[in-house]
Amino acid sequence: MSKLFSRFVKDESGATAIEYGLIAALIALAIIVGAGTLGNTLNNKFMQISNELKDAN
Repeated sequence: MSKLFSRFVKDESGATAIEYGLIAALIALAIIVGAGTLGNTLNNKFMQISNELKDAN
């Protein structure tokens, strides 16, 4: 039983998988936030262009 416990304590593969999962989640979050910000910026720019075209007529 003690050998099983000592092997369990020394095994770090689960911790590595969790770390990779956290890194992937952070990258996904950064992409989502960046895409949202980019979308809002593009929307504002297109609205500005649209308003300028309306005012030109």
